[in-house]
Amino acid sequence: MYKIFINGKIATMEKNMPLVEAVVVSKGKIVYVGSNEEALKHQESDSLIADLKGRLMVPGLIDSHMHLLNLGCSMQNIDLSGVRSMKELKASISGFIKDHDIEPGQWVLGRGWNQDYFDVKVFPDRYDLDEVSEDHPIMITRACGHAVAVNSKALELCGIDRNTKQVEGGAIDLDDAGEPNGIFRENAISMVDEAIPKADIETIKEMLISAQEKALSFGITSVQSDDLQSAPGLGFEEVIQAYKELAAEGRMKIRLYEQCLLPTMEELRSFFDKGYYPGWGDRVFKLGPLKLVTDGSLGARTAYMTLPYEDAPGTYGICTYSQGELDELVAYAHERNMSTAIHCIGDKAMYMAFDSIDKAKNNMPDKHVRHSIVHCQITDEKLLDKFKESDVIAHVQPIFLDYDLHIVEDRIGTERAKRTYNWKSLIDRGVHTAFGSDCPVEPCNVMHGIYAAVTRKDLRGYPTGGWLPEQKISVEEALYGFTMGAAYASFEEDIKGSVKAGKLADFTVLSEDIFEIEPDKIKNVEVAATILNGEIMWGSL
Repeated sequence: MYKIFINGKIATMEKNMPLVEAVVVSKGKIVYVGSNEEALKHQESDSLIADLKGRLMVPGLIDSHMHLLNLGCSMQNIDLSGVRSMKELKASISGFIKDHDIEPGQWVLGRGWNQDYFDVKVFPDRYDLDEVSEDHPIMITRACGHAVAVNSKALELCGIDRNTKQVEGGAIDLDDAGEPNGIFRENAISMVDEAIPKADIETIKEMLISAQEKALSFGITSVQSDDLQSAPGLGFEEVIQAYKELAAEGRMKIRLYEQCLLPTMEELRSFFDKGYYPGWGDRVFKLGPLKLVTDGSLGARTAYMTLPYEDAPGTYGICTYSQGELDELVAYAHERNMSTAIHCIGDKAMYMAFDSIDKAKNNMPDKHVRHSIVHCQITDEKLLDKFKESDVIAHVQPIFLDYDLHIVEDRIGTERAKRTYNWKSLIDRGVHTAFGSDCPVEPCNVMHGIYAAVTRKDLRGYPTGGWLPEQKISVEEALYGFTMGAAYASFEEDIKGSVKAGKLADFTVLSEDIFEIEPDKIKNVEVAATILNGEIMWGSL
């Protein structure tokens, strides 16, 4: 049976046929792209005709880096993304406990706070959270995911006191008396996670279902997601099992390419010993690169820098690996044809990642890998050149500008900031760039991402003319990052990322034409329909 989409403005992302008006689908694949007249020649008695009514259809949108399970988890917990003061934060947590009738002793979890949005720009600590409750263990995660705050009850259950040793690659903040103040950064966060009750696989599946609905509502048909360490107490096998069951039950409505966070050699060896490998799975759920996190975030001042922070002299951030440890992990994966996706926000972390990647490629040049760096924020000219020289994919999140443009110059100084978030420079160098959101750090609204990349403004329209306006890119370049660029990062450019005969019938239909409207209005464009295998998974036509 054929499904025929007609009367559209279809942006194919193919250079030889950029715009068409119709596409024909059979058995989940595209069989024809072109004119209404030719498309309708495929019509048979049982064919379905879908009228696009002149709307813009684009290839199914791909988020090249997010955390789907974290999104699902955060949707069940306290959303602190809108709080603008310590008072509001405390009220939100207190209200959640009351509204959900949470019993004393049960954990209370939240995510999304950002001290830079507070009237007084300080992290919440144990003493602030003790004012909310001394009976409930509370853990609230900063928006970036690289710092948490807990109360005294949580510290008690974790067995953490002034005698607890610091964690390599992390930090337990102390107050003036030498007592833990409830703030944990980077690798130290796992000390709290270990005390949180383990979720079962059915709960994980329900979280994933909720999260995929959110992604579908933003027109996303495929995600490249970091999930294997997202559920406290669960190992990577259990998260993989949850995805396998959802796929077998026919409840996966999006395609997922797993960026496998396996932070230690023990876990990485175990992954292969248990029979997993990159490419394991199918077109619904597939295992991808080794995900490694080398540093933290700019907002939390844990991104690892070559020079100290401008607004915190003597602070260079936190590095979670030694160069030798990173070399070993990258080489082990590379030898087994496993690409890496290495989280690097600070420039020093990026230099370390390139060093490890170059060593692996030079020692084993015949492997089929596509190494990548995730975030790529604080760069300089040498680093920008290294992406092309080392043939490394840049996973960038344009929506980060919404917050970061307000803090980057304070954090690292005006001169250093000029070579940061330089996506046009990467594209002009011919670097493979894949766009995403890092959701739930930011919402997975692709239109917000395209808007930020094109205008270089925050969502309120600041600054006039855009920040570092010479780094603005075109709408087509931004859309490419969320389609073909992202598909390349998952070795899938031959089956998705453009509207072409033979490819998967994944499409996104938009309410307005983002190529024609004013760039400032792109952020308001809505998704009319999200289509997978030719079937509408969200919205309507």
